Amino acid sequence: MTIEIKSAVDGLAKSWADFQAADRDAKSRSESERKEILEKANAALEAAEAAKAAAEAAATKAGRAALGAGGDVNPDKAEHKKAFGAFMRKGLETGLRDIERKAVQLAVNADGGFALPEEIAAEVQARLVDISPVRQVATVVQVSTNDYKRLIDIRGTTSGWVGETAARPETNTPQLAERSAFMGEVFANPRATQQSLDDVFFNVEQWIAQSVATEFARAEGAAFISGNGTNQPRGFLNYSTAATADGARADAVLEHLATGVSGDFAAANKADVLINAVYRLKAGLRAGAAWMTNKAILGELRGLKDTTGQYLWQPGLTAGQPSTLLGYAVYEAEDMPAKAANSLSIAFGNFRAGYCIVDRVGVSTLRDPYSSKPYVSFYTTKRVGGMLLDSEAIKVIRFGTT
Repeated sequence: MTIEIKSAVDGLAKSWADFQAADRDAKSRSESERKEILEKANAALEAAEAAKAAAEAAATKAGRAALGAGGDVNPDKAEHKKAFGAFMRKGLETGLRDIERKAVQLAVNADGGFALPEEIAAEVQARLVDISPVRQVATVVQVSTNDYKRLIDIRGTTSGWVGETAARPETNTPQLAERSAFMGEVFANPRATQQSLDDVFFNVEQWIAQSVATEFARAEGAAFISGNGTNQPRGFLNYSTAATADGARADAVLEHLATGVSGDFAAANKADVLINAVYRLKAGLRAGAAWMTNKAILGELRGLKDTTGQYLWQPGLTAGQPSTLLGYAVYEAEDMPAKAANSLSIAFGNFRAGYCIVDRVGVSTLRDPYSSKPYVSFYTTKRVGGMLLDSEAIKVIRFGTT
């Protein structure tokens, strides 16, 4: 554990202790005072969690840099990166076109864009994982075409026990369902002045990777959760839901559990619906399961306790350990819906089994020094898709009566 991470963990532990003290103090106050006290305590706790996450991300980035400290030993990659740098700074295309003609996999985009060098594209991908909560927990595959399908066994084969010489009865035929990825093109258009590009101390590769990854993550974050599947990934909340149990629902329909109150938790025993969600998930899927919700609801969940007075939410007080709710990791996703009538604002499940992100290999960029002078724009695109895999692997909490 680095000094920075240890300091952040200590800060989180202190903020958690302060939150518990504030929660005890708030019980004797008026409703308005109680709300104000807990909002401040929650804000401090969120800041401490963010500081820990930032320290861990910095350590991960330093580790990635250390792995590449030996230099780029592949001359083709080094040549590509050098030519791309000249293209970014000066708009020189000749060297880059020659390189991409020699490399079939680095196809020139139809509108004149160029593929990012592998090292920069890998940095964009790594940043996307760091930023996107869904990418951190879902299955991610890379493909070379826009057409990606998977067959899912939705009922399974049967099995049984027999003696050594007994007849082997025929088992049921598995029922398969085809899943197709809903693909779309996500873009970012960061801008820099030509003066900054001419500055030899300006790290143009790092700048493009950071700018592009931030914009891609923002767009993807919303699409993986609620995207409608039209020229974009189909998010897991865009599929139908029903209150019926596993095995009784139609294929590709998620199970929802109602809170019993429109737009809110039940007045008493708020945690019951959360506990029910855990145990409605099949035991084999609970290993690796996680919660996903937005910041406002997460703040409310932190104050929930069990019948013995123990908090259901616990901070991650070791490096790399996320905070947990009922013993399962919690991921904050700002694109999860706010509480409203019949909103699906909390998800729980094994997202690796339940949702698939499909990345088309390659990120391309088009240099545009004309449209927004004195800035140079870099229109950068990648194709990405998303689809539900196992509809029994994800449960959602519905803030409604049914």
